[in-house]
Amino acid sequence: MTFPGDDLRGPLAAASRRVRPFASPLVGYEVLGSTNDEAVVLAGRGAAEGTTVVANAQTGGRGRAGRSWFSPPGAGLYVSVILRPLAPASPVSAPALASWSRLITLTAGVAVAEGIRTATGLPVTLKWPNDVVFSDGQAPLIVDPRSRKVAGILAEASAAGDGTPHVVVGFGINVAPVTYPREIAARATSLEAEAGRPIDRAGVLVEVLAALATRYSDLQAGRASAVLARWRELSPSATGARVSLLRGGQRVEGTTAGLNDDGALVVRTAGGIDAVMSGEVTWE
Repeated sequence: MTFPGDDLRGPLAAASRRVRPFASPLVGYEVLGSTNDEAVVLAGRGAAEGTTVVANAQTGGRGRAGRSWFSPPGAGLYVSVILRPLAPASPVSAPALASWSRLITLTAGVAVAEGIRTATGLPVTLKWPNDVVFSDGQAPLIVDPRSRKVAGILAEASAAGDGTPHVVVGFGINVAPVTYPREIAARATSLEAEAGRPIDRAGVLVEVLAALATRYSDLQAGRASAVLARWRELSPSATGARVSLLRGGQRVEGTTAGLNDDGALVVRTAGGIDAVMSGEVTWE
């Protein structure tokens, strides 16, 4: 096992107070199948909250709904952290774990967007449920077809054999420009491509983990409303955008109408109001 570059280790150590509890310990790999899969294994073995897994490349990186996440060597940040938001319980309520997983996905989205903004100055925004995007700004942002994805988040909740619950939250951030696979080339971008200059990936990681530490602390202290309020601020597409939903095997068209206090996307359709907790939303 080798660490994926001293460019990450030194800055994270220097910022240990800001990023705490993350990156202590830090588990690094040059190549890994999936940082989330490795973090799940470590969590099941009792790894402490804040344990952070980083890889220089992934051969099996994945996003929501089992989609693959393109993770070429040295081109991005591929990171997963272990969180333990609930006290040990037996049995652990599946709805409670699902609720925390959803809230943590949104919390991590806020942190990734805030970290990128702080580190690079790029005006990235959020698209429900787990995308960080960049837009040309040449059309109304809420319906801009030119928005391109620069980062994604994947949270997975589970419980160890002793009933101790945990949530593994992973995020991938495209830092350097690469040739993307054809199926994602039109909707993927990188921080350097958008900024037109080199980006210090260590600086991005420090700011993202620092923001995550702050926002996760809000969540633990019962200030989920503050996190959701910030998510709404960072997501213009959450209100007024045309979408379609798959309901009863049929496509239903509607317009986004915000985020409710459970973290569900509210969609107004001809049949009324639909609160989308999970599932596929197609953005028109």
